[in-house]
Amino acid sequence: MSKKTRKKSSKGSAKTPAKTPAKSPAKTPAKKSAHKTIPAKAARSGSKAPVKTPAAKAGKVVAKKSGTAAKGVLTKESHKPASKSLKSKPLTAPKPDLTSIPEAAAKPDSKPGLVSGRVEGAKAPSFRLPRDGGDSVSLADYAGRKLVLFFYPRADTPGCTREAIDFTRLKDAFAESGTAVLGISADTVKAQESFRDKHQLSIALISDEKHEMLEAYGAWGEKSMYGRTFLGILRTTVLIGKDGKIAKIWRNVRVDGHADEVLAAAQGL
Repeated sequence: MSKKTRKKSSKGSAKTPAKTPAKSPAKTPAKKSAHKTIPAKAARSGSKAPVKTPAAKAGKVVAKKSGTAAKGVLTKESHKPASKSLKSKPLTAPKPDLTSIPEAAAKPDSKPGLVSGRVEGAKAPSFRLPRDGGDSVSLADYAGRKLVLFFYPRADTPGCTREAIDFTRLKDAFAESGTAVLGISADTVKAQESFRDKHQLSIALISDEKHEMLEAYGAWGEKSMYGRTFLGILRTTVLIGKDGKIAKIWRNVRVDGHADEVLAAAQGL
């Protein structure tokens, strides 16, 4: 072979690219196994060691943050003042029906010491008031005697007229039992005298325009009529014994037969 031939062959061999050698199996990374490799320490101890994956690390960070946040919430809650207990409002008692209960519960005493006149067995409250005819009458005038006080709403009205006439009719029977009878209302003395003369009443009629005696014996309070509520005289009768104590009280009196019932109680006292 000539020198020219050798030069060309050397040039040709230099220009021809060498074939790429096959990749060595040692350099090729092994395929990831479907099963996670257990570290040597975990294998020796017989327990599976947790594999720290990126997701696990992220979960740990989130849990750590949420734990810190929860701690902060608890700390804030612990500094809040204790919630105030709700105060229950007292039940408002319904308004009493004044036509069916004693007036002692209907209207509180406006003056001290008057409640005694509203309880049976208590000492009768003293009084001194003007009566028909221009004189005055007091509780002391009847000391040692039985006394009936009947309180009526208004002179010369139908119910009050029947009641006053019935007590007048039984006046002698009351006297025989040692019992005096007095009628009381808030009418003026002049109105009481007109009432007496018109119906020929023979019992004493007392005028209590200031309601002092009426309140003391519980015969003044709230009344209702035709849907209207107002203060007025509550038809009441009181029987006082010889000892000056209240023996019996009749509240919300019904006129028919009432005078006879009081007479029977006075005779049995």
